[in-house]
Amino acid sequence: MMIVMKPEATEEQIAAVADRVRSTGCSAHVSTGEVLTVIGAIGNRDRVQALGLEGVAGVDHLVPILKPYKLASSQFRKGERSLFEVDGVEVGGGHLTLIAGPCTVEGRDQVLEVARCVSDAGASMLRGGAYKPRTSPYSFQGLGREGLRLLQEAKRQTGLPVVTELLDVRDVEDVAEVADVIQVGARNMQNYNLLTEVGRSDCAVLLKRGLAATLEELLMSAEYVLKEGNERVILCERGIRTYERSYRFTLDLLAIPALREMTHLPVVVDPSHAAGRRDWVGPMSMAAVAAGADGIIVEVHNEPDAAICDGPQALATEEFAGYVQQLGAVSAVAGRETAAAV
Repeated sequence: MMIVMKPEATEEQIAAVADRVRSTGCSAHVSTGEVLTVIGAIGNRDRVQALGLEGVAGVDHLVPILKPYKLASSQFRKGERSLFEVDGVEVGGGHLTLIAGPCTVEGRDQVLEVARCVSDAGASMLRGGAYKPRTSPYSFQGLGREGLRLLQEAKRQTGLPVVTELLDVRDVEDVAEVADVIQVGARNMQNYNLLTEVGRSDCAVLLKRGLAATLEELLMSAEYVLKEGNERVILCERGIRTYERSYRFTLDLLAIPALREMTHLPVVVDPSHAAGRRDWVGPMSMAAVAAGADGIIVEVHNEPDAAICDGPQALATEEFAGYVQQLGAVSAVAGRETAAAV
């Protein structure tokens, strides 16, 4: 149930309604927009209706949320899209967030060189994997805590917020100490214990769509984060597994307008993992921006041919500035500008 408060509702009235909702055993999630404040009552709808909130001071009207994903639903914010900051960088709200960096942190010189490159070219955030989920148990699994330390050093030098992946609930504290955005990868999209833990953190969350997940399943996973009180959730389309074998994954560009209709959460696209080839990353990035994506997360490496993992899909540092210029041209046509770190 969504309780829409009047524009002139006071903080005391909002708090009183939220307390009444909680008294039924339901949870109350308060979301304040530019004009209206909405209280999401999650739990037994009959108990909330029995409170007789219509006519209570500050309440405008009640709206049932029919979707199984309540807090992620576009209904929850009355069509208003989420806009939030990550360490000074705006996400959503018409800005294009460009997240760039190496697939994995391989060493100090590598990550600092790439970080300086993407920062100078105008990236919004730095991505880099300290912990890596690999199909083979014998493949490089990441530098772990040393990788986190190097990402922290890269942030100090460039000022870019850090996006890095979390694989295990045992590492939440270590990752959250460094990360501004915790990435939950495709293989962990339905790891509900992990989603609950990142929902309790102070970090924004980038949630990647699973290899065979429907959009509704993606939004239900986002709900696990949102219900813990973490409203800064970014959805990521990274390609899904289909019968086609001519490329690594099928980049579902239709997911962008569909999600923008289904949810208020920002939607970013990962063309690197979908394409698997750097020469296809540019065209897919432009297409994603034209389709309405709120951001792009792309892999960049100073020596992609010598990269430990996913080198063929990484843009070379020397071509990244040109890529950003092309992205900016499409963004300008779409009426958006790149959200830079401040």
